[in-house]
Amino acid sequence: MLMVPSESLRDAYGEELKALGAKYRNLVVLDADLSSSTKTSIFGKAYPDRFFNMGIAEQSMVATAAGLSLSGKKVFASTFAVFLMRTYEQMRQSVCYNNLDVNFVVTHSGITVGEDGATHQIVEDVGIMTGLPNMKVTVPVDSIETRSVIDFLAEKGRGPNFVRLSREKFPVLNDKGYEFKQGKSHTFKDGDDVTIIGMGVMVSFALEAAEQLKNKGIDARVINMSSIKPIDRQAIVKAAKETGHIVTVEEHSIYNGLGSRVAEVTSEEYHVPVWRLGMKDTFGKSGKGWELFDYFHMGVDDIVKLTEGCFREEPRYENFP
Repeated sequence: MLMVPSESLRDAYGEELKALGAKYRNLVVLDADLSSSTKTSIFGKAYPDRFFNMGIAEQSMVATAAGLSLSGKKVFASTFAVFLMRTYEQMRQSVCYNNLDVNFVVTHSGITVGEDGATHQIVEDVGIMTGLPNMKVTVPVDSIETRSVIDFLAEKGRGPNFVRLSREKFPVLNDKGYEFKQGKSHTFKDGDDVTIIGMGVMVSFALEAAEQLKNKGIDARVINMSSIKPIDRQAIVKAAKETGHIVTVEEHSIYNGLGSRVAEVTSEEYHVPVWRLGMKDTFGKSGKGWELFDYFHMGVDDIVKLTEGCFREEPRYENFP
């Protein structure tokens, strides 16, 4: 891991909700019996009259969130990422079809859920959410960006939003003055030979990989693509033109995730090879969260190997589904 402090994205979310509660008297928060884990309990203790624990009834939570939005409330609704997928019909019919201002902020996504295993380690949620009309999707890179995303949604957000957080603490990469802009990426490191585009914790892995690649004579650009939908098409095309090679890294399935979205842009606007690193058509596995990255060949060394291979135009995958 990078030699920088690590902080909880969940704590940042709960604390920012509490701060916003004082500013917006019409802000309400819903949770599905997991508020101590999602950290919405921080808001609930401060504003019990505006906090609704819906119990283990995620579909009811989404339907209620839609009704509260229609009545003029600023709505945030939370649960574990895998459990929100139970509500696809309600999200589609009640929230997205009506383009309502409801913000779904989920925690415990990806393989960093760890020992809870494959049933809880959802790796297809970004793909499911990006497919919903009107839904916007964000995957913050650290606690600072998480706070900025929540501020943005409370102040400027429009329509349905899906924000994907983690159980684990992530390295803090942004400066305190960072401001999230929906539909825009952030370049942490410039480079001329190849571009690594990541989301979430994989950006910190990419930065470590870039340092190793530098020792191999490869100058890698590293971009944080936290806004998955809308995506920063301009930054992707610029990287394609200037570096000629793109590698995507994500704590998510390579199908219908960040890699697929980047490939859509390059196929339509500027053709360059795109190599995708992530979960390969498989479920997760019970184990320590950080160790699972190596188990699934998604660690720093794997990013280095794939990036070096694509830069030198060597064979990329074996037995790839």
